[in-house]
Amino acid sequence: MNSRQPDRSDTRPPIPVVVLAGFLGSGKTTLLNHLLTHRGGTRIGVVVNDFGAIEIDAMSVAGQVGDSMVSLGGGCLCCAVDGSELDAYLEKLSDPVHRIDVIVIEASGLAEPQEMIRMLAASENPAIRYGGLVEVVDAAEFDATRARHPETDRHLACADLVVLNKTDRVDGGERARIEAELAALCPGIPLVAADHGRIDPELLFDRRPWTETRGQLSFEDLIAEARDGSGAGSGPADHTGHAHTQYESTEFVSDQALSPRRLIDFLDRRPAGLYRIKGFVYFGVPGHEERYEVHAVGRFLRFAPGPWGRGEPRLTRLVLIGSGTDGAALLRELDACREPAPQNAGPEAMWGILRYVARPAGTDPEADAPAEDPPVADPEDTPASAEV
Repeated sequence: MNSRQPDRSDTRPPIPVVVLAGFLGSGKTTLLNHLLTHRGGTRIGVVVNDFGAIEIDAMSVAGQVGDSMVSLGGGCLCCAVDGSELDAYLEKLSDPVHRIDVIVIEASGLAEPQEMIRMLAASENPAIRYGGLVEVVDAAEFDATRARHPETDRHLACADLVVLNKTDRVDGGERARIEAELAALCPGIPLVAADHGRIDPELLFDRRPWTETRGQLSFEDLIAEARDGSGAGSGPADHTGHAHTQYESTEFVSDQALSPRRLIDFLDRRPAGLYRIKGFVYFGVPGHEERYEVHAVGRFLRFAPGPWGRGEPRLTRLVLIGSGTDGAALLRELDACREPAPQNAGPEAMWGILRYVARPAGTDPEADAPAEDPPVADPEDTPASAEV
């Protein structure tokens, strides 16, 4: 496992690593190409088994970066690896020189999804963090895939987001049946329906403005030109093919501290459709007055304490992204987490939060928790979200 120490001169946040999994023909590569063509100005690192299925013919590959890594143009890098090389390429892609914003791994042939989650969640590379497992399911071949691959159910249970792809190839009744079976197989896991892999990239990563690359023969420009024949069409700048109306984004801001216990209760019972939570939390508990970055994807949850910036106000700012969620209800529940007197809280108030804080190698995971605090269950018996 990587043991690289942080570069103190680099203040960039850890790069999320999103894993795309699913059996042959489910539409992983189609979904990946969709993300690449609708990424805005976001710089994406892509890890695949081979370059063949990625739309390189429309990319005009800009040149070798070295060791099976190529530039796709417009800030994207792609590398072809096998399982033994994966950690080394994550190290390369996360090098600050590339300024990558997100890494997407197409998992087919690399490793079992559960093993990839373990590797990423336990990585000692401070430049990356686990960004979620997206399991792509072929609606038209759902029953046949489960019969042919009994491990399907196990893979689904590891997912942070399930994409039911090719819904245009089944009727409404069949789709409802499959969605009900998926809900039973992986309760609490967000489910997004799609055709041709078209999901909103905002579910997986924050898109930067496209102004940095537009008009410079970027990846998006080339794809737009290949598809409309002139390069003068709407291109990726518009939201054609995006299902924005299926997703809701709710923002919560509080200049009052939040109760760590009530916030953990809220996070533990967050609705299945709430896929991403990101932002910063101010608890104000004595000894824990720093800023806590929160990252939740599906059922995975992680907090990371850090210093406040010079002059930065002590407040909580959260963005919640999901499908079928009730924004007003979420805001009411978060309002109920406000704590008017955090200075009166004892250290035990933070125990629930600290269980989701990654600890440096060699530290005692129970150092901040009481002896009676129950340990985290074995990963074989618990969702990935409990692995800390």
